[in-house]
Amino acid sequence: MTTKILALTDALGNLVRFELLPGHRFDTVGIEPLLHGVDFGGLIADKAFDSDHIIADLNARGAKIVISQHPRRKKPWPLDREIYKWRHLIENFFCKLKEFKRIAMRAEKTDQSFKAMIYLAAAVINSR
Repeated sequence: MTTKILALTDALGNLVRFELLPGHRFDTVGIEPLLHGVDFGGLIADKAFDSDHIIADLNARGAKIVISQHPRRKKPWPLDREIYKWRHLIENFFCKLKEFKRIAMRAEKTDQSFKAMIYLAAAVINSR
């Protein structure tokens, strides 16, 4: 069984919210519940989130969009590479999260217990 973790972190790399998805689903499916009800000034994401409906939603919110684009996009928009460098904070969070063996190996049988382990691991990471 595979599971994707979509995470939203703050500007310091601390977990704000996350969503679990089946491993075979597209990342864009989980973005709506992840961003619902959260106020933010900008979003830095990788090319998995390069979707017209996500970009339209972010534009409606007035958020600065820094998303790496798929090479097949017909009309690419400019990418602020200096801001995009800060995406390493989410990558660092996932590296720290996967230091916990139960999360890296998906040892929990239910989604509810797996979510609890992620919350617990995030609390330990934030307390370091």
